[in-house]
Amino acid sequence: MTAVRPTHGPMSQFPVVDDCLWVGGMPLTQLAARVGQTPFYAYDRRLLDERVALLRRALPAAVELHYAVKANPMPAVVQHMAGLVDGLDVASLGELKVASDTGMDPTRISFAGPGKRPPELAAAIAAGITINLESAGELETVARLGQEQDRRPRVAVRVNPDFELKASGMKMGGGPKPFGVDAEQAPALLRRIGQLELDFQGFHLFAGSQNLRAAAIVEAHDRTFELALRLAADAPKPVRLLNIGGGFGIPYFPGDAPLDLQPIAANLERWLPRVKEHLPEARVVLELGRYLVGEAGIYVAEVVDRKVSRGHTFLITNGGLHHHLAASGNFGQVIRKNYPVVVGNRVTGTEREVVTVVGPLCTPLDILAERVDLAKAGVGDLIVVFQSGAYGLTASPTAFLSHPACVEVVV
Repeated sequence: MTAVRPTHGPMSQFPVVDDCLWVGGMPLTQLAARVGQTPFYAYDRRLLDERVALLRRALPAAVELHYAVKANPMPAVVQHMAGLVDGLDVASLGELKVASDTGMDPTRISFAGPGKRPPELAAAIAAGITINLESAGELETVARLGQEQDRRPRVAVRVNPDFELKASGMKMGGGPKPFGVDAEQAPALLRRIGQLELDFQGFHLFAGSQNLRAAAIVEAHDRTFELALRLAADAPKPVRLLNIGGGFGIPYFPGDAPLDLQPIAANLERWLPRVKEHLPEARVVLELGRYLVGEAGIYVAEVVDRKVSRGHTFLITNGGLHHHLAASGNFGQVIRKNYPVVVGNRVTGTEREVVTVVGPLCTPLDILAERVDLAKAGVGDLIVVFQSGAYGLTASPTAFLSHPACVEVVV
C-alpha cells in the first residue's frame, strides 16, 4: 500500500464550481484557454485587494503598508499593488524601474540589499528614493555619488539588530549577517551621515520572514521599537521613517495555521503613542511581501504523461522546479514538504488515488507533489499549486535544461 503524506487544510480562497477551480471570475479551463499555453502563473486581483483590506481593518490606521517588490516583481502585479499600498520597497535596479513605472511618489520608494553597485546607487539618488544603507562603505559611495550629481541623497540606516525573529523561515537579523549595519556600529554611522550632510530619513529594521507565530512577531516588534528609540539619540536629524520590516507568514504545509493578526495589531496600538511622543515625525511602516501576494497566486501545469513504476503512479507535467523552485522543496526547506496541490479541473473527482507529481526535468529533485491524495488525473488535466503568488517564477532557475518559458497573468 502506498503511503500518503499529511493533507493540507482546504484552500478556500478560490471558489470551486462544478468541481472546477475558478480564478479571476472564470473556470480554470477557460483561463488556460485564454492564456494559450501551460505552464502559467495566475494572480487574482480580488485576492490582492482583499488581503490589503484585511490588514487595513486589523492594523492601526497610523501604520503604513509597503509592498516588498522582491516577493513578486511582475510589472502588472506591482502596478496593482501600488494602487493599494503606501509605498514600495525594491532590491535592485530592475525592481526600481518597475516601481518607478507605477507612478508611485519617489519619496515612498526605498532600496535595500547588500552589495548595491555604484550605477544602482547613482540611479537611486537621481530618482530621489530612499537608500537603506547596509555598510559604512556603501555610505561613503552614496555620499560621493551625491556630490557628483549635486544632490543630497535620501538615506536610512538598515540595522542588523542584536536579536532575531524567532521561528521565522529565514532569519534576517541577529548574529553576523550580510544585511544591514550591526546595531552596535549604527551610532558611528549615524554621526558620519551628519558629517556628510545627507538627507537622513530614519531606520529599516528587519529581523526575519515567513513567521506564523504572532507571539514571536510581537516580541520582535517590542525589541525593534526599543532599539529604534535608543538609536534615535544618535540620529543627525529627527527620525521621519521607521520601517519595522514584516515577517508575516502564510500557511504552506500540513499543520500550518493562518497568522493571527489581533495580538500584533494590539501591540502596535500599544506602542504607537510612545513612538509618537519620542519620534513625533516618524512614519511607522510595515514592509510586507509574501503576506500580501502569496495566497493570491497559483501555478498551473499540464499533465503530459502518466506512468506506474513498481506500483506507484507518477503524473508527469510540463512544469516543474525550473518554474517553481519553492514548490519542489529546494528553496530553503530542510525536509521536503508538499505545497497544497489539486487537479484544478477535477478538484474532488469521482475517483481518488495517491500519486507523485513531477516535472519534465532530468533530475530527481523535480517534484511538485510527493505521494499526495488527488482526484484521478490523466494527460491534459491541469495540476494547480496553491500559495504560489510569492517567490515563484523569479525565484526559480528558469534557464535550467532550456525548457520553454512560463508566462504570468493577472486576472
